[in-house]
Amino acid sequence: MSSPVIGNSTLANINGAAAQSSTTGVDSGSELNDRFMTLLVTQLKNQDPTSPMENSDMTAQLAQINTVSGIEKLNDSLSAITDQIDAGQALQATALIGQGVMVPGNRILVGSSDGTDGVVTTPIGVELDGAVEDLQIDIRGASGEIIDSFSTGPLSAGVHSFTWDGKLADGSSAAIDGTYTASLTGTVGDDTYAPTALNYALVNGVIQGANGAQLDLGYAQDPVALSEVRQIL
Repeated sequence: MSSPVIGNSTLANINGAAAQSSTTGVDSGSELNDRFMTLLVTQLKNQDPTSPMENSDMTAQLAQINTVSGIEKLNDSLSAITDQIDAGQALQATALIGQGVMVPGNRILVGSSDGTDGVVTTPIGVELDGAVEDLQIDIRGASGEIIDSFSTGPLSAGVHSFTWDGKLADGSSAAIDGTYTASLTGTVGDDTYAPTALNYALVNGVIQGANGAQLDLGYAQDPVALSEVRQIL
């Protein structure tokens, strides 16, 4: 059976209402339901009396109305859950203010030790997907040259952190307030690879943006998401 024909004037009225609604924003579920019901009633009024709409056709259109309403309710529920997750992450992030964390990066900062002529350095870390027989750590200067190296020996999978003593290969101390980088090389059998390097950062605050809560790590490093924290020191 062919579908009932809706007159041009009726279609114009419905489309006109839709166009007017689109200028004010996205239709709500109740507005969409009203438009569906208007269309259904219009079809019933304009159907051929000798060939009325079958029950299956009406059931299908009513099912469409319920589907639209259900999708809107689902979207509202997901939006509420997302808001709760964002709020929970922001609360967790604020607990890290003032604490040191290990996040992806390879930077090492050097400072002076209070009351001594020695130096202190920020930790360097690694995130291993699997165990390694050895991990080689090369400390590099501003020009990329290797100024010191050391090995850790065997390490299991997971996150590990280390501290460079701030000594150069010739025994002298690294420059105060200098910035260095670390290159990591893991060894497994005859194979070598570059695992994920981690560096230390101090959490100064929390930034709430479109992508959720992010940790403010100061001028030396871009903000990172809470999920980027690999270790809390």
